[in-house]
Amino acid sequence: MHYGHELQFGTFITPRNDPPQAAVRLAQLSEASGYDLVTFQDHPYQPRFHDTSTLLTWVAARTERIHLAANVTNLPLRPPAVLARAAASLDLLSGGRFVLGLGAGGFWDAIDAMGGRRLTPGQAVDALSEAIDVIRGIWNPGERARFEVDGEFYRVSGAKRGPAPAHDIPIWIGAYKPRMLRLTGRKADGWLPTLGRMNRGEFAESNATIDDAARAAGRDPREIRRVVNIGGTISAGSAGAGFLEGPAPQWVEQLLPYVVDDGVGTFILASDDPGTIQRFAEEVAPALREAVAQEL
Repeated sequence: MHYGHELQFGTFITPRNDPPQAAVRLAQLSEASGYDLVTFQDHPYQPRFHDTSTLLTWVAARTERIHLAANVTNLPLRPPAVLARAAASLDLLSGGRFVLGLGAGGFWDAIDAMGGRRLTPGQAVDALSEAIDVIRGIWNPGERARFEVDGEFYRVSGAKRGPAPAHDIPIWIGAYKPRMLRLTGRKADGWLPTLGRMNRGEFAESNATIDDAARAAGRDPREIRRVVNIGGTISAGSAGAGFLEGPAPQWVEQLLPYVVDDGVGTFILASDDPGTIQRFAEEVAPALREAVAQEL
């Protein structure tokens, strides 16, 4: 199923703090190369990485056009009401260029060591669901009713709403398991998995789970953008043996079905190599757009 989204491309950068400005330069290169989006890992417990929320603000100030997101925000260490205000503020300051990627958490030993609450997988999904309600409530200052969320994991009691973002900030969820996929279908604007963590059949099944949950919630599945992280090696010469391991035409051939058959609207290239970022933008992205146009 093709969902009719304009095909977009982004980069996924590891925000290492040595050398200090490397991540910023890669973001600027992404913009100069024509990417639509630049994203960064968010691991607040990792001292080798810049704090992602701070880095996003710095990158927004050093770029003009490209959209920005965490890939994905570590919710257990970022209270949702505060996260909502930070997201709205960055969206306003950047002229409507922010996307909110959200994750339920996973490295619980590290989260616990930083003072976060250790949750079971089921609790983490429920907490994420509550957090989305809090975030959307903060973003809606036009609502005059008292803002109340009395959840098991998050609570607001009369919190002031606002500020309103510069645009309707999309919420993209990093999801793999059925409960997270169903939550994505019910409440999210986008699904953000890593393609290397599932085979083609698993991807299609997950896609269908999201669609079913969206319909059950009275939503059009086409409202939910399919965004995937990809990675590999773009080589010269003959086709390689593995998935996304070979020349640009092989990348196009292997990615095309995900757009035409599975409705992927955005591919995010995971790479910290400037040459790979440029080569993908020059050789893969335009050829894939052309191939999609011919198929649809």
